[in-house]
Amino acid sequence: MCDIIIMVINDMEFISLKDCYKIYRNGVTAVARLNLKIEKGEFVFVIGSSGSGKSSIIKMLYREEKPSKGEVIVGGVNVAKLRDSKVYKLRRRIGIVFQDFKLLPNLNVYENVAFPLESFGLKKSEIKTKVHKALDQVGLREKYKSFPRELSGGEQQRVCIARAIVNEPKLLICDEPTGNLDSDTAKEIMNVIEKINKETQTTVIMATHAKEIVNRMKKRVVCIENGVLVYDKEKGTYKTHENTKAI
Repeated sequence: MCDIIIMVINDMEFISLKDCYKIYRNGVTAVARLNLKIEKGEFVFVIGSSGSGKSSIIKMLYREEKPSKGEVIVGGVNVAKLRDSKVYKLRRRIGIVFQDFKLLPNLNVYENVAFPLESFGLKKSEIKTKVHKALDQVGLREKYKSFPRELSGGEQQRVCIARAIVNEPKLLICDEPTGNLDSDTAKEIMNVIEKINKETQTTVIMATHAKEIVNRMKKRVVCIENGVLVYDKEKGTYKTHENTKAI
């Protein structure tokens, strides 16, 4: 069964949340009656004010959280029903980029990107090929010996992206990846992510508050407010509950 799960997840045909709720123990409803489908290769911004529920949605996709009700389908598999001991198999097929980098300070760029592959038991030659390919994709091959403290914020985020894509995932989840960057550097990072999306058909789901980026890139925009989907438009713009109606 485990091999079948990995085969289906690797195919990553679509992502679907069906009648999904997330209610925390304190009684707060973070997500309510959410129905959302994302096709393979799409680039989707998930927006909303702080506390809107978008982070809960993102975490349910990689099984950091489980839905209280409903289904979270990733590549044809209801990930909410995966045993805890098998969740790592899902995450091997998903790349995740965080706002705060999460690089290991005592490892150089090459070692940071190689780190997740080493736990898979891959041969050193295979790891080397994958790491250099990922660094090429983010434009940092020449920096492979540098340590995080020697890099700019934008370069550190590029390393994070390289680490996220080094195993060639079909899904890349980005949680506020430009939140700690200036506007020019943020544009560079978005260009890198967009290039990965276009060249590899990797599905990208990005939670963000970056209004300027969302409006400039004209990708699909999904807005969540108070846990409810209020706006979903292809080539959309940054809209909030003040100028949207629930759909």
